[in-house]
Amino acid sequence: MNAQQAVRVTLSTALQQAVRRLAHHENPDMEAELLLAHVLELPRSKLRLWPNQALTPAQLARTNDLVTRRASGEPSAYLTGIRGFWSLELQVTPDVLIPRPETELLIELALQKIPADAVWRIADLGAGSGAIALALAQERPRCQIIATDISPAALHVARANAARLNIHNVEFRLGNWFDALQGERFNMIVSNPPYVASGDPHLHDLRYEPQLALVAGSDGLRHLRAIAAQARTHFTQGGWLLLEHGYDQAPAMMELLAAPGYQYIQDYPDLSGIPRVAVARWSSYE
Repeated sequence: MNAQQAVRVTLSTALQQAVRRLAHHENPDMEAELLLAHVLELPRSKLRLWPNQALTPAQLARTNDLVTRRASGEPSAYLTGIRGFWSLELQVTPDVLIPRPETELLIELALQKIPADAVWRIADLGAGSGAIALALAQERPRCQIIATDISPAALHVARANAARLNIHNVEFRLGNWFDALQGERFNMIVSNPPYVASGDPHLHDLRYEPQLALVAGSDGLRHLRAIAAQARTHFTQGGWLLLEHGYDQAPAMMELLAAPGYQYIQDYPDLSGIPRVAVARWSSYE
């Protein structure tokens, strides 16, 4: 028996140790609970019911490894392989961007435009884990969502999420933005594209996530410009465009949507009050 096996560490003690090691995080208690619940395969709500339960040596080793990696900055979603989004529990890997709460604003705004019984065709550009496409598909089951991504690995994750969640009205296609949608038209086009400027210091905090899904040139607007320009030939009459963007990009978004002739342009703030999603309508038919 080695030294680690000889030490009896209870669930309560393991939680306390993890919280101390993660003290520099915004919510160390939640972080510690997430990791320990993952190791023990228990809901977080059950962790404090058996504080004196001893961890096995394997469980303790696994907990220590995950806490060490989290303390170094690796996202908890990649460590557990799970992230909640909207009403979905999504599997995530380092091949996809981690779904974030502020993106749920895009879902809320889209659902305000899509009638409950609509039979719309909707395109989601840059599907990643499938978060946006699957949330819309679940809420509007009569709609057909076509989701594209340039990454085969990301599409593998998205397709697996759709299968696990038993959502069948989404089709995933490989291609850069509209490349996989030649000649097709949609009632709505949505996207959460890369919008971080290449020199943004926040990229250090995002170093574990795929840079392909984050960085968009020197001003962060390269992909937003491309989508806004190309979308015009893919709308049905009066199609809606919804684009998530960076915290300081709202004025630029208003300009790049107004210049080609989009109408009803508005920008909406997230729960933190930060401008986050631009919404516009293309009234003509090109």
